[in-house]
Amino acid sequence: MSFGLLMAGSLASAQSMPAPQLDLARTQLTAGMHRLDVQLAKTPDQRQIGLMWRKEMPQHEGMLFVFEQATIQCFWMRNTLIPLTAAFVEDDGTIVNLADMQPQKDDSHCSSKPVRFVLEMNQGWFAKRQIKPGFKLGGAVFSKRPG
Repeated sequence: MSFGLLMAGSLASAQSMPAPQLDLARTQLTAGMHRLDVQLAKTPDQRQIGLMWRKEMPQHEGMLFVFEQATIQCFWMRNTLIPLTAAFVEDDGTIVNLADMQPQKDDSHCSSKPVRFVLEMNQGWFAKRQIKPGFKLGGAVFSKRPG
């Protein structure tokens, strides 16, 4: 009987292990000639989990965090296993600033001014394509006004 309880306990703890968010809604963005397939993190829970527990992410994929209103946005990398770069983005798609973030660190990386969007990509993605602050991303999400 104790073996059965031990097995049940093991199964319960295995099922409660954190898992990456892989089933969020997606949208397409453009960065010049580059097309991106990004997950949308729109709710507080989705934004809090973000890219935590992901062991890898294809180069053309990322996550776009969408907030209700523009404020100074700050991000950290707790429980995030892959190095990322955050692009803090204005409503029209213009990148305000970029921040390289190291896995499993609690350092705060903040926007230099209030924004509603933060795009996380694999670290180095922006640098390899010479995308810097002032660059304008494209996508339907940037033409919509909050409402």
